[in-house]
Amino acid sequence: MKTVIILVFAVIFAVFPAFSQDAALAGSPDFLRGEELFVQNKPSEALPFLEKAFVANQDNLEGALYLAMCYEQLEKLDEAITIYRKVLPSGGDKTALVAFNLGNVYFRKGSNSFAEQYYTQAIRSDPAYASAWLNRANVKVKTGSLREALPDYEHYLRLEPASPKRPQIERLISLIQEEYAAEEIRKLMAEEAVRAETERRQRLIDEVSASLQAQADEAEGIAAGAENLSGYELEFELD
Repeated sequence: MKTVIILVFAVIFAVFPAFSQDAALAGSPDFLRGEELFVQNKPSEALPFLEKAFVANQDNLEGALYLAMCYEQLEKLDEAITIYRKVLPSGGDKTALVAFNLGNVYFRKGSNSFAEQYYTQAIRSDPAYASAWLNRANVKVKTGSLREALPDYEHYLRLEPASPKRPQIERLISLIQEEYAAEEIRKLMAEEAVRAETERRQRLIDEVSASLQAQADEAEGIAAGAENLSGYELEFELD
């Protein structure tokens, strides 16, 4: 059961680009060159241009996001986190998007608590951000919080009823529900086993206690009979 859940879960994680590519058409020559190289899937070549552009203008949110994405592609996750966290407070209408990307980086690092924290921030900033609901559910599955993951998956499907991930998500929901039902059965069986064992021990205690009491009563009766005999004087006549 657990293996199947992991396999289904693995194909439904949402990773979106940091922002629409048409959101940053203007900027410095360094930024424009870095953007061009990044779009051509040349992050190593794009990086020095994007870094230079960011140093020159740290208020350029699009430039910062491209730089953070470039760091991600080069597996420089700590550097990406630094950029995302720096621009998050001034994210404006992109706050949910920055928080979502930050959650994704933390998820890749295995920092599940931080990932969930930033997915939650994305949801609070934009309750209609479907991918944040999906990825927060995935984090909860990763940490074993299956029951808490269900509402997030269900909410994602309400926001994205035509999602191509629907079959996998519905399968995962079904598996989680089966696992939860099995857990409840195991819990009830364990409680019943404990109750039966408790009753068995109590019966043994009662039986041993009753046996000891019966032996005590018998000994007391014998002692009482001996005391009564001591009060008699027997006389014998010899012929």
